[in-house]
Amino acid sequence: MTNTKRLARSRSDRVIAGVCAGLAERVGWRPSTMRVLFVVSCLLPGPQFLGYLALWLIMPLERA
Repeated sequence: MTNTKRLARSRSDRVIAGVCAGLAERVGWRPSTMRVLFVVSCLLPGPQFLGYLALWLIMPLERA
């Protein structure tokens, strides 16, 4: 049986809503790396901020 990580917002390592930390944990990256990539991606044209807001609403909060 494989141990799959569940996509969820982080409770402990959060700056705004825990979205970047949750995504980083899911893919095995450091949360700071994910945050830097998100900020850099916001400099490019596109709906990155709206995507963050959507994930904030859709992603469940990590279980305690």
